[in-house]
Amino acid sequence: MIQVVLCDDHAVLRRGIRDTLTESPDICVTGEAGSYPELREVLRKAECDVLLLDLNLPGRSGLEVLASLRESHPAIKVLIVSMYPEDQYALRCLKAGAHGYANKAGDPVQLIAAVQTVMQGRKYLTPEVAQLLADSLAQPTPELPHEALSERELQTLVKIASGKRLSDIAEELMLSPKTVSVYRARVLEKLKLANNAELTVYAIRNQLV
Repeated sequence: MIQVVLCDDHAVLRRGIRDTLTESPDICVTGEAGSYPELREVLRKAECDVLLLDLNLPGRSGLEVLASLRESHPAIKVLIVSMYPEDQYALRCLKAGAHGYANKAGDPVQLIAAVQTVMQGRKYLTPEVAQLLADSLAQPTPELPHEALSERELQTLVKIASGKRLSDIAEELMLSPKTVSVYRARVLEKLKLANNAELTVYAIRNQLV
């Protein structure tokens, strides 16, 4: 029996994923969490072979959680489940140590195959991600400016480009408005942009939103 823990701050989505996974006779959902603090508590009590981890969590990003888990629970296989575009985030997650990347908008049944695949010690790649990986190995392309951003900086860029105010972003990420303002300043500096309008145009041109 594959023991799975779900970590996603949207309860409805968690319920849908849980219902899908439990249709498989070899998968058992042993715990659920909506944030990193909740996840730490769950992992103290629940057995976990595979963790399905949302990339966009309040307080800490999925990649930050992934880095922490690699130290505290190295045996757990982490499958990133996200709404973010695969071409922008999948390779970043795999390089950070994730065992696979699945898009929430994809076929729910693929999640069962993904869990079974990573449990076998293999990476789970959708055909699209596999092609991206093959292309990146065959024809290395110059790094785009936003690829040098930290996870928090990239999140800030995407949220501003989506029309959210700094105060709203701060609340979503459980950060202070001052901290988000610092991330915004870093993004503008690294991308050599002057304001939010230019930042939004950049995000659209690079298909980040």
